[in-house]
Amino acid sequence: MNDAIGFIGLGRLGLPMATNLIKSGYPLRVYNRTASKAESLVAQGAQLAGTPADVVETGGVIASIVWDDAALESIVMSDGFLERLGAGGIHLSMSTVSPEMSKKLAAIHAQHGSTYVEAPIFGRPEAAVAHQLWIPCAGPQHAKERIQPLLKAMGGQGIFDFGEEIGAALLVKLVGNFLIISAGHSLREALAMAEKNGVDPRAVVDMLTQTLFDAPIYRSYGKMIAEKNAPFGQSKIPLKDIGLFKNAAQQVDSSTPLASFLYDLLSSDGARA
Repeated sequence: MNDAIGFIGLGRLGLPMATNLIKSGYPLRVYNRTASKAESLVAQGAQLAGTPADVVETGGVIASIVWDDAALESIVMSDGFLERLGAGGIHLSMSTVSPEMSKKLAAIHAQHGSTYVEAPIFGRPEAAVAHQLWIPCAGPQHAKERIQPLLKAMGGQGIFDFGEEIGAALLVKLVGNFLIISAGHSLREALAMAEKNGVDPRAVVDMLTQTLFDAPIYRSYGKMIAEKNAPFGQSKIPLKDIGLFKNAAQQVDSSTPLASFLYDLLSSDGARA
């Protein structure tokens, strides 16, 4: 591909994903609020931009992965971003944000002749490095076909199409994160009980993940918890995402007693951290 790709957001996931693009031969323009995070990419040939609009090539593709609704909206509404992207341009949003914000920004892009596609990420930074990300996506079909090679190059081992309705892929992401966070906290409580009763939590994880709970989440988080390496209380991501899940459920009057419990638990974890 000859077109330069714009990439915004070089956090723990964004940096390895952008690195994968460069290694796949894509010319890259990058922007991050903390410019020093782009140093390794610049050393590999990426161009560092001074503003979000500076990564944009008219009619090109811009990928972004930022923290929340406010950060994503600020990019889209920054001076010159939409005007430069223009007709034929695609904004590939890979952030975990609210479906409502995604729909709002898709409509704004359409007003300017460009297209918005959502493709949030399932996977930790090490999974990005190993090209083991799972990616649900939603948006206009022609745009999804165009960005398909990019998603694979960024580290997608599986890409799942949830249609053209913006918000659908983000709902899948929020549901998935709710299940992951629920599983993680269940594991923490269960293994703590086993250990306090004299049973080796590593042996518990080893047995259960070979039998009843043979799934990546139980294997990875179970191992981290048993070895006291789980990041509980150290990350703000679970609280943010459970909050997004609750808000999405409220939009359709869906009861969320477990999500409400988890939100309160995560809030108290954060207060203790």
